[in-house]
Amino acid sequence: MTYDFDTIVDRRGTGNEKWDGMEARYGVSPAEGLALWVADMEFLPPPEVNEAIRTAAQHGIHGYWGDPGPYLDAVAGWMRRRHGWEVRPEWIFTTHGIVNAVSLAVQAFCRPGDKVVVQPPVYYPFFGAITANGCEVVNNELVRVDGLYRMDLGALDRMVDASTRMLILCSPHNPGGRVWSRAELEDLAGFCLSRDILILSDEIHHDLVYEGHTHTVLATLDPDIAGRVVTCTSASKTFNLAGTMTGNVIIPDEGLRRRYQLQMTKCGLYAPNRFGPLAAKAAYDHGEPWLEQLLVYLRANRDLVDREARDKLPGVTSMPLQGTYLAWLDFRETGLPAEEVVRRVQAEAKLALNHGATFGQGGEGHMRLNFACPRGMLREALSRLTRVFGAEGSEMAGGRGS
Repeated sequence: MTYDFDTIVDRRGTGNEKWDGMEARYGVSPAEGLALWVADMEFLPPPEVNEAIRTAAQHGIHGYWGDPGPYLDAVAGWMRRRHGWEVRPEWIFTTHGIVNAVSLAVQAFCRPGDKVVVQPPVYYPFFGAITANGCEVVNNELVRVDGLYRMDLGALDRMVDASTRMLILCSPHNPGGRVWSRAELEDLAGFCLSRDILILSDEIHHDLVYEGHTHTVLATLDPDIAGRVVTCTSASKTFNLAGTMTGNVIIPDEGLRRRYQLQMTKCGLYAPNRFGPLAAKAAYDHGEPWLEQLLVYLRANRDLVDREARDKLPGVTSMPLQGTYLAWLDFRETGLPAEEVVRRVQAEAKLALNHGATFGQGGEGHMRLNFACPRGMLREALSRLTRVFGAEGSEMAGGRGS
């Protein structure tokens, strides 16, 4: 079966954050703007997903969810088939998304005043999950080596102390699209084990990895490492199910599981939205052919962004992506102040992109562009960027703000 990723589905007026919320956030009207910010896709999921939701809706009674067994088996089967990890269903907690899962982990394993390491620029809700729970953010900024992000364990060694309880790893990394190598993960895990630092590994983009790269589940490296890792996954990024708000938290260690379960109980979290597990199970059971075609389509979109940046956007570079569908565009060599870059993107190109500074240290002067959309939409977005940042566009702007 061939799946259609080219048809544009009009999402305006459906109450979604990406399109209906972009004007309030970025001043870009959905009537004329293009939304390329929030990390969900402009594609229909595998048809079995909508069929599962349709069947449940047609039944007509939507009581509490109480049959997690088949869903947990589907999660475990996916991790075994796609990632070589033998997960026991009893290791899996179902949360209301991964941001929820991260906040619960901070509450379960840290106390107010403890330190939690992040590696910016990184997914910005991590910061709020830490500070809102009374903990201190330790910023171990990533460094660029040959155009790619690397972890700086030397700098991290100078930052941590006895009050450092947790490190949040984004793997694959968002933004920047790094798929960390096994050696890099072994070095990080060894560092944290030797200092008794728990690792929360957000692996939500683990299925969106391009040819030539392999995602390594951190918890599979070694039994000792598995005992100090909390792994977060979800079908949401893989199959475009973010609105179902269903995440998986996988914890092999029994003691850590007890602590996490206690925190969920304190928060009154007993069962997920029933549509989330139904949709995810259908995706895990039937979605692999769809995913394989999606990855081919996304890779071509990635390459298109890279070519346009290289050939038509002087001073703009696109970090080579090994995974995810989130281009990380560096505008610093344009010579324009960050606020002028934002103004041109939003006011002139009518595009909603994520501002790099929101991702923390090292994000300044960048914009994140979500290219998980039909190619016609992406070509239009890139044409608009070329118009306002290309050589001709820069001359027409008269050097404004430079």
